[in-house]
Order: sequence, then C-alpha cells, then structure tokens
Amino acid sequence: MDEFDIEALADPALEDPVLVEGLPGVGHVGKLAAEHLLEELESELVRRVYSTHFPPQVTIDEGRARLAAAEFHAVTPEEGQDLLVLTGDHQAQDNQGHYGLTDTFLDIAEAFGVGRVFALGGVPTGELIEEYDVLGASTTDAFADELEDAGVEFREDEPAGGIVGVSGLLLGLSERRDIPATCLMGETSGYLVDPKSAQAVLEVLQEIIGFDVDYASLEERADEMEEVVRKIQEMEQQNAPAPSDEDLRYIG
Repeated sequence: MDEFDIEALADPALEDPVLVEGLPGVGHVGKLAAEHLLEELESELVRRVYSTHFPPQVTIDEGRARLAAAEFHAVTPEEGQDLLVLTGDHQAQDNQGHYGLTDTFLDIAEAFGVGRVFALGGVPTGELIEEYDVLGASTTDAFADELEDAGVEFREDEPAGGIVGVSGLLLGLSERRDIPATCLMGETSGYLVDPKSAQAVLEVLQEIIGFDVDYASLEERADEMEEVVRKIQEMEQQNAPAPSDEDLRYIG
C-alpha cells in the first residue's frame, strides 16, 4: 500500500462546496458534529484515504473488518451550501503523517472545488461548564468578521499552545493554497465526550452555511452524559473526607 492511498467511490458534481472536517480530538467535539451532519442530511461516500501513518489496526463492524481510513462524504442539502464532510476514527501517529494526510485531504477538497474550509474541534477548559462558547481562529480578516457576527469569540492567546493535528494544519496549509479556512472550537471540559459542545459548534456552522438539521439525538446524548457526570460527582462526594471541626463551626 502507498503511504497515502486514495480510493475513489463516487464523483458527484458539487456546487460551491465547503469542506467540513471532524476528526477525533478533545471531547470528540468535531467528530460528533461531523457525524451528526451525516446522520441528519443525505450524504454519499465519495473518497476513502488510507495511510501507513494511521494506527496499525482494523475497525470491526458486525464482524466485518475494515482497514483504518478517513472518509469524505458529499452532502447536498435542500438549504444552504453543498458540503464535503471529512470524518474518521483516527489521526496520524506522527508529524510527517499529519502533514502528508492534510495535504492529501486538501488535494481532494480542491478537486471537488472547495472554496472554504471549516475545521471543527474542542478547546479544553479543565472544568465542567454550563455555557458553551465557541472560539475561532481564521486565516483571513473577512472570514473572522463573518464568524464574529455569528457569535464566535476570538480570544488573545487562546487556545493556549495553538491548534494541533489536522484541524490546525488545515488552517496553515489552506492559507498556503489561498483557500480561506477557519477552526471552530467548542469549549469543553476535556474529560468526556461532549455532545453539548458539538451542538454549539454546529449551530454556528448552521448560521453561516444555512443547512437545516434537528438536534434531538445530540440533546439525548447530552442528557446521557449529564447522568454520567452526576454519578461521578456523587461517587466523589461519597469518597470525600469528613468535614473538620473548623469546617463545622460555620454550619447552622
């Protein structure tokens, strides 16, 4: 197998498409968001990308084995722009693979006529949160202005340490190809899979692109995760040390 191997499955004509990337990352925010788009909107699998830089494993689905890969799905919603959605279960295991795969992803995007790139992900807060802000990074001022109008926040020196992996490289390498690109990052604790953060990111994307999706399944998953968090908090409280005499004097 080649270092980067592209399997062509279909070649639909897309009108003014945008690339939406959602690969595994913090809180699985981007992956959840991209998969929700594919669940809610009609899509067609058009490309698979295999690479020796992916983990050496196969995915098992009802007993069937499939080599690790990234996938591109074409989406032509009734409302809004056409989408080319990039999903997968893995990112590369090394720096060379990250660069090579991102270049390959952009080659495919350009071949489908993609005019803008949206990378989706999460930014960790280190604590459980109630209000889910969406942070942004962009390669052009015009793109940033459009995102700010949609409620995206641009904070100085955040995310700390920059954006790593495919989401970050999509911005850097897209800029070198003169393709406007942005990364939409939902705030998340970073401890658990976060459907609420994924919904916050999708709501921003929806306002910009104009598609129409229902969020009931994401909200159901969010309720399930809240129940998990509640049980964890109860366990932590049960294992907490008894209050000291100093603490008790303020009670009553």
